[in-house]
Amino acid sequence: MNAAPLEVRRMHPASSLTNPVEGTVFWSPVKSLWFTSHLLIAIIGGWLTLSTGAVLLSCVFTVLTLCLGHTVGLHRLLIHRSFACPHWLEYLLAHLGTVVGMGGPFQMLYLHDIRDWAQRHAICHPFFTDQRPMWRDALWQLHFEIRLNHPPQFGIEREVAEDRFYRLLQRTWMLQQLPYAVLFYLLGGIAWVVWGISVRIVVSLIGHWLIGYFAHNHGERDWHLEGHAVQGYNLPHLGLITMGECWHNNHHAFPDSARLGHTHTQHDPGWWTLRVLNFCGLITHLKLPSDQPTRPELLPLKPKTP
Repeated sequence: MNAAPLEVRRMHPASSLTNPVEGTVFWSPVKSLWFTSHLLIAIIGGWLTLSTGAVLLSCVFTVLTLCLGHTVGLHRLLIHRSFACPHWLEYLLAHLGTVVGMGGPFQMLYLHDIRDWAQRHAICHPFFTDQRPMWRDALWQLHFEIRLNHPPQFGIEREVAEDRFYRLLQRTWMLQQLPYAVLFYLLGGIAWVVWGISVRIVVSLIGHWLIGYFAHNHGERDWHLEGHAVQGYNLPHLGLITMGECWHNNHHAFPDSARLGHTHTQHDPGWWTLRVLNFCGLITHLKLPSDQPTRPELLPLKPKTP
């Protein structure tokens, strides 16, 4: 059945007053102190412990957690259910996504869905648009949260909300860094802890914000969503370092597709990873743009479609 233009599966109107416009932006102590503490450790400790081994570890673990964890595990699987896999693999991918350091699985579901829901309206609060001056958007996204006056009801599917592993991840999302910190300390001392934990978290959080900011303001578009307050943009040449998340116009057009880069020139490491896992028989039911329901508000800007 075709989805309604404003439909986001976990967001439902609470009343006739429900809207994404009226709200208050406020400082979030947990969010702000988490980021600031790792930022200070990264700047001071990173300089004092700089070494080739520590930098290499940080790079490898950043790619691993962002690709397998964030884009594949949390975004394409848990949020959009764009493929299917065994529970043990789903848990592993979601764990790696949590280790990125943005929040627990329930928190990530809410943050993604409330933004997606708001952007699909004709008007929404500036907090959701990423169209303010860059410094202000960074301040809001990395240190603040929004409280809507008339928010929608948020309901996580029962099999996820009642899952003991996901509930554990949500309660202990900050503590998920500890096993890796201990392992890194045993293998490379304090330098590996600083670079493998704090530097990685700061790079991941700032990188996530930067891609969101630019992907809602600059780039190329093949698709237009009529009546949406925010349009997504594709950012050419950034596919490799963003694990494919830079193809945001594609994602706005086909949100439940497992493939974000639609052509061979739109590099999408997340999609390549899924293809390998599919070849190995570990995942099934990969969803493509052609599998998505018709959206009356989706208009092609170019004659060629994916």
